[in-house]
Amino acid sequence: MSRIVVLGAAGFLGSHLCDELINHGDEVIGIDDLSSSSGKNLEQLESSSEFRFIKGDIADGMPKISNVDAVLNFASPASPPRYLAAPIQTLRTGSLGTENALRFALENDARFVMASTSEIYGDPSVTPQSESYWGNVNSIGERSCYDEAKRYAEALCMAYWREHNANIGIIRIFNTYGPRLDPLDGRVVSNFVCQAIQGHDLTVYGDGSQTRSFCYVDDEVRGILAMLDSEERGPINIGNPVEFTILELADLVLELTDSNSELVYKPLPSDDPLQRCPDITQAQNLLNWSPTIDLREGLARTIEWFQRTL
Repeated sequence: MSRIVVLGAAGFLGSHLCDELINHGDEVIGIDDLSSSSGKNLEQLESSSEFRFIKGDIADGMPKISNVDAVLNFASPASPPRYLAAPIQTLRTGSLGTENALRFALENDARFVMASTSEIYGDPSVTPQSESYWGNVNSIGERSCYDEAKRYAEALCMAYWREHNANIGIIRIFNTYGPRLDPLDGRVVSNFVCQAIQGHDLTVYGDGSQTRSFCYVDDEVRGILAMLDSEERGPINIGNPVEFTILELADLVLELTDSNSELVYKPLPSDDPLQRCPDITQAQNLLNWSPTIDLREGLARTIEWFQRTL
């Protein structure tokens, strides 16, 4: 058994990580300020003797916990509407919060896994995006609060490794979807699925030709835990390299929900990337990880969950 702290535990990915770690026999301490989630994602763990929840904002400091083996830092809103509504807090979480968490991991001699993002690459000029690509990011645009918070967090992790020999691992997460996505999250999969189920028109931003690579949450969690169990420093892309246009995604959602919804088009948001596709060569070679669940199967599981919970 390991004692693992999950930051952002009540979020979409954080809660799935808590579940899987508990299933592996680990003791988990979840920390979340509940600013972008209600805590409902953790209800299934309330009866577990191996799980404890602490409400707190890591930008204000870490709680007093000892004998920790690993820290997983998922404490940041990933929903565009939410980080756009709270840009300063998003930056505080990525900067002050990450440093507080790194110090905490160092004090405990713990493995530290940083959840970074494909947003590091901005609106990429090369595809697929490998970890050696430096990106094309607008550092003063609306989305910069999230992009730059993650870029700074990566730089901070590397500084702690260089100066303090911190045991870090950086993963870059690409579009992840599955059960427990917030219906109001603003991500394209949850938007389309909820709109189709409820008989509303599907909102397509731009002309729908922009691409994304969608990774089902079970695959993503496997990749994250493979990084946790490794000695790799990264950064390493964890995502599904199969690329889809937004229109292809919309068509598949309509088919799987048997919906008669129409598509409505709205202007593309500022700095929204036109292409996103990971090169996962390092994940395959260093972590022995590849995704196994294709978009059709993953969407069917996600739709079933939304149909039960909406």
